[in-house]
Amino acid sequence: MSTTNNESPVAHNSYFDGTVQSLALATDKGKATVGVMKPGKYTFGTAAPEEMIVVAGELNVKLPGEDWAVYYAHQPFSIAANQSFDVSCDNDVAYICYYG
Repeated sequence: MSTTNNESPVAHNSYFDGTVQSLALATDKGKATVGVMKPGKYTFGTAAPEEMIVVAGELNVKLPGEDWAVYYAHQPFSIAANQSFDVSCDNDVAYICYYG
């Protein structure tokens, strides 16, 4: 399949030496990324409010001012703009993140 001149390629992001990767898309809820995480512990920062939904797997999340919590498939959590938060996983995790 080829693209025409008015179609742009899918933006790809790679973080933490490739252990977290995502693809950007536009949705009816606004800008989003769909991604995967390999097992590990990661710290992310937000520029805009974000809603993250675990699609597959189990994600441990430490939001600012809160204790660690576990999120499973189909469970969302939100992060305010200009914050950092920690996540960890023991197995592969898939997610969708709405932002902007």
